[in-house]
Parts: sequence; structure tokens; C-alpha cells
Amino acid sequence: MKSLRELYGRGRALLRGLPGTDPALESRLLLQAASGIGPAAFWSSPEAGVPGAVERRFLALIARRRARFPLAYILGEREFWSLSFAVTPAVLVPRPETELLVEKALAFAPRGKAALIVEIGTGSGAVAVALARELPDARIVATDISRRALAVARANAARHGARVEFAATDLLRGLTDRFGPAGADLVVSNPPYVAEGEWPSLPPEVRREPKRALVAGPTGLEFTRRLISGAAGLLRPGGRLLFETGRGRARASLRLFDAAWDEKQAFKDLRGIDRVVAARKRAG
Repeated sequence: MKSLRELYGRGRALLRGLPGTDPALESRLLLQAASGIGPAAFWSSPEAGVPGAVERRFLALIARRRARFPLAYILGEREFWSLSFAVTPAVLVPRPETELLVEKALAFAPRGKAALIVEIGTGSGAVAVALARELPDARIVATDISRRALAVARANAARHGARVEFAATDLLRGLTDRFGPAGADLVVSNPPYVAEGEWPSLPPEVRREPKRALVAGPTGLEFTRRLISGAAGLLRPGGRLLFETGRGRARASLRLFDAAWDEKQAFKDLRGIDRVVAARKRAG
């Protein structure tokens, strides 16, 4: 019977050299998942024997990771905004850089009133749930075209006790009638912004995520253009649109705003990349 330490070392060796991988961290997480033990038990009892069934499960998980399945899909969860979210291949894996979208939405959310915030393309629900937790008085509505994604998002909202309304719709279709003439205070989104020609060059892990949640079309700006056009009719005067974009796309995204918008700006993530674009619908 092998020990936790031995299996941990074997996992590290098998994952060494895999691009974008932290072999020590991933070996530990996969061993914990296979054995059902927590971090405290892992570190306090490294010589504990591991049953053969657990060893086989662990090596099967390592094999999936070596085949470039995203770690989050293998583990079934990912941390975002210091919360644990269930993830499946039906949704994008929440990424740390998207936390900037939450930060800026919180900065622009009106205070002293029950704000209406609409998230377009919620996926796992990570952004909507994070906003609902931070703004308990706000009305948060999250949409997605994928009903499988909405099922994951609903489960995550329930997991964290977050009050979020969900709707199946293509971008903003039908939302104007839903909210009436008052309009939304914020529209937030992490829309597809990868160009079709970029898809083959993305890491294998990324290409295992839902393609339609990543690829916008030939230029990568197709969904952004539709989002800006639709948000203009959904927001109240003075309301703001905030969305994530990719490296080198912020400037082109800003050029898509017409005279109906002002206070257009881009915000950099921790790597210095213009990651979030924001604009205000003119008040008059």
C-alpha cells in the first residue's frame, strides 16, 4: 500500500512539464479529490496508507489532466471572489481576471437605492452571485442562452444563498419589456471575444470549454457590438455598461460606442491588460 507522500510525488512527476501547470498544487488537489481528505489531513499524515481503489482513482484523474482537461472540470469546482463555484463542461471556468468586472460593477453600482443589475451570459453564475452577495438589496438578473449553463448557475446561487433571477435568452432579447421603462442601472457581461481564427491556437484546456461562450466571430467583436447596441435600450439614462474583453481589443471596443454614450474608459487587470470596458448611457 502506497502512502499519501508517495502518490503525491508520483503525481508531481507525471504532471511535470505540462504547460501552465503547477505540478505540486495540482497533484495535491487531485489526490485530495480522489481520497476525499482535506488539506489538514493531507499535510498532517503524509505517511498514511492509501487503498488501491484510491490510488487507481488518483491516477485516472492525473491521466485526464495530462490529456489537458481543465483542472476545474476534473475537480468540479473553482474559486472566484473567495467563493467556491461548481463548474461543468457546460460553462466557462471562472478566471481571476474576471474579478475586475465585479470590482468595477461594485464601484459603479448606485448606493441608497435598490439597484437593478443585469448580467448577460452568466455561465456558472460566478459574477451574478458575487454581486448578489456584495449588494444584498440589489435586484440581480442573470441571463444565458444555454439552459445547461443556467442549471449550473442556479445551483451555485442556491449554494451561496444568493438572490438572483435567471432567464434564458439570447443576449438582451426580450429584457426591455421585462423591466419596463425605468431601465437597468448596470449591465455587465463577459461576452465571447475570441476571433474565429484564434481558436486553433488557444491552449487545449481552453478549447475544451464551450466554444460559443468564447468565440464571437471573424473579428472577435461581433458579440460586443450587439451587446452595446442592446444595452443602450435597456439601461436607464446615466446607467452603465461594463464588459470584459481580451488583449488588444479594448481600443476597438471603445470605438463601437456611438453618441448615445459618454464616460467611455478601459480598466487594466493585474497583468496590465485592458480587461474591462465601461461606458455611461448619456443622461439627456
